[in-house]
Amino acid sequence: MENKGNGKVLAALILAIGIALGGLALRSGIIKFKSMERVVAVKGLSEQQVNADKVVWRISFGRMGNDLTSLYASLDQNATTIKNYLISKGLSADEIFESSPSVTNLKQSYAYSNNKPEYNYQINESFTISTKKVDVVRGLNKELTSAMLKEGIIISDWASYEFTGLSELKPSMIEEATKNARASAIKFAEDSNSKLGKIKTATQGQFSIEDLDETTEYIKKVRVVTTIVYYLN
Repeated sequence: MENKGNGKVLAALILAIGIALGGLALRSGIIKFKSMERVVAVKGLSEQQVNADKVVWRISFGRMGNDLTSLYASLDQNATTIKNYLISKGLSADEIFESSPSVTNLKQSYAYSNNKPEYNYQINESFTISTKKVDVVRGLNKELTSAMLKEGIIISDWASYEFTGLSELKPSMIEEATKNARASAIKFAEDSNSKLGKIKTATQGQFSIEDLDETTEYIKKVRVVTTIVYYLN
């Protein structure tokens, strides 16, 4: 009986020691885990305004009539007038791309409509200008419509402005975004009575290029955000 009692005591003692050691290991593990996760994640922003350095400008025009031969001749004359005007204002011929004329049979298109067209045909053509001369296009964009109306030519147009110098901006903007992120991390560390440690991870966000606003599409806003995770000591 005494041996059995001693055995139970020994077993209970071993179990107690095991539980104590297990608890110590678990506690140690939790502390280590928390210590490893003493980090701060911060974001750094860099933003610049730049002028567009390329523009694609599309100019469309057309005529309506009943005789295709005279329509083609009239449209060709209009195209020459527009092109000569653009060149006289500073654009070069190799920056101006002319499309082939397209013809719409109005009688056929409106065959089942109650609103019958006055003319049989409509013929359209367009120019696409691709140039680095942004200021020239901006000036022409304001005056071309009225100038062509004096010649009896009705046009419609739209321009798309671009910025192509992003690769030159990237190094300095990434550097600025990284510095801003570090400044935020240092402030957080000071406020939490910690010291900023090494970088754990760093992620460079996508660069974005957007119009400054709806009315100044020739000015672009370039933006990048970096995300950096620092250890805290």
